[in-house]
Amino acid sequence: MAKEDAPKIITLDAVQLQELLGQLEKHLPASLFETVSAMLRTLKWLMELIQKRDTTIRRLQRLIFGVKTEKGSNLLPEKPDDDPSGKSNARKPAKKGHGRNGAKQYPGARRVEVTHATLQPGDLCPQCRTDKARLSRRTPSQIVRIIAQPIIQATLFSLEVLRCNLCGKTFTAAPPPQAGAAKYDDTVGVMIALMRFGAGMPHYRLAKMQQDFGVPLPSATQWELMEASSKPLEPPYKELIRVGAQAALFHNDDTNMRVHDLKRDRTQSGSKRTGIFTTSIISKVGDHHVALYYTGSNHAGENLAGLLEQRAGGLEKPIHMCDALSRNLPKAFDCLLANCLPHGRRYFVDIMEAFPQECHKVINDLALVFKNDAQARNQGLSPSERLALHQQESGPVMDGLKKWMDEQVEQKKVEPNSGLGEAIAYMCRHWEALTLFLRVAGAPLTNNICERALKMAILHRKNSLAYKTENGARVGDLFMSLIQTCRLAGANPYEYLSSVVKNADRVRGDPHQWLPWNYTQSLATAEAGAN
Repeated sequence: MAKEDAPKIITLDAVQLQELLGQLEKHLPASLFETVSAMLRTLKWLMELIQKRDTTIRRLQRLIFGVKTEKGSNLLPEKPDDDPSGKSNARKPAKKGHGRNGAKQYPGARRVEVTHATLQPGDLCPQCRTDKARLSRRTPSQIVRIIAQPIIQATLFSLEVLRCNLCGKTFTAAPPPQAGAAKYDDTVGVMIALMRFGAGMPHYRLAKMQQDFGVPLPSATQWELMEASSKPLEPPYKELIRVGAQAALFHNDDTNMRVHDLKRDRTQSGSKRTGIFTTSIISKVGDHHVALYYTGSNHAGENLAGLLEQRAGGLEKPIHMCDALSRNLPKAFDCLLANCLPHGRRYFVDIMEAFPQECHKVINDLALVFKNDAQARNQGLSPSERLALHQQESGPVMDGLKKWMDEQVEQKKVEPNSGLGEAIAYMCRHWEALTLFLRVAGAPLTNNICERALKMAILHRKNSLAYKTENGARVGDLFMSLIQTCRLAGANPYEYLSSVVKNADRVRGDPHQWLPWNYTQSLATAEAGAN
């Protein structure tokens, strides 16, 4: 809104507002007066909140729109009166010690073994002092000490220089081995990539921090180092794509992205497709997950189709999990389609205030299905055992839910164009894909793993704003793919990327042995050979 179009702000205190409402009550019908009165009181309440210094935008959103999370414990604080279980959905109190990390949660910590100053295993007990009372080693007591340090550190080697007073020849001390052959160690580019693509820190922000630390690292230098580090990572990245194409299960989704050069080229060429996206594809190969990112003009389904072109012949038809958008489907390949159940649930979450009883019914039924899936996961059931559990426990629940939704439509208990009618129509329209987990072993219920992976690209977009070139986008896709695959495999991304960069020749010879879930054995062999 232009400044000159802004309305005049009128401030009324409680007494003035009451007087105004008294005058309006005389001239307006009762129903209309109640609506106007509620609107004016709401406006006064909002203005008072905005004027308070401690009212943030986030708090204001929470006060007006309620909690953002869609967890059942927040949506349904109490079970409805007609619920036979009588159980409460109220949030359980946190267990004692919740939120604290034990020593086992620090696998990357440097370990220091501390022996007893005066005693050792086999010594007599100073307390008992008998031959039968000997000391034996037990589980060590552990203390975690955490310190801070600059992200990128530098060491300045000052080499002594001697000069002959007669001939003038100078003699410089030889640099120690730790000085290295180049100014920047291979790990510097790796750490910059982790900060940029793994944590969403743009180059200019890291440059500012490094300047404060007294170790300058300009933005242009950061890009050069990061791009150089991406070259040795090409072989395992290509191998990751090849392995990922052979998966039995694929998840995909995309989000908007900005690539300046690509956007300019599309505008100048007059292309009908102007959107730019980053697609996340998560494929499950055996017990391992492969995360792949693609940035460009293609939609998620087109990128998945390109990946499936590298799929070996003779493999079984894969499962494809996505939301119900048509652009997520690989048109040229036949897959077992599964749709995300929480997406269907979300339609009912959005209309809970308007249709509380009906939405409670749907959300409670789906909660039983998610509970069964969590039980299968916690018990470590095989895909076939999980399928049997869902068919026995979740099947009747989903059948009852489908019957109830059909009755709402057929008996005209719901208006088709209402929010409830549209929510039911979505579920019924995609019912086969939403219930694939009841017919196919290993079919997932949700696309959450892919949506969580997309947060990495969204974080980059929010903090770094955009890629400048298509090459920059490709480098970003490479690093994001390897970093997220490490996280899914439980591997340390920094150690993995550093190991690959430092052993580039070995990796190039057999990249399959240097994937995030099996590189440690190859690294141990390489280190043993070096020694």
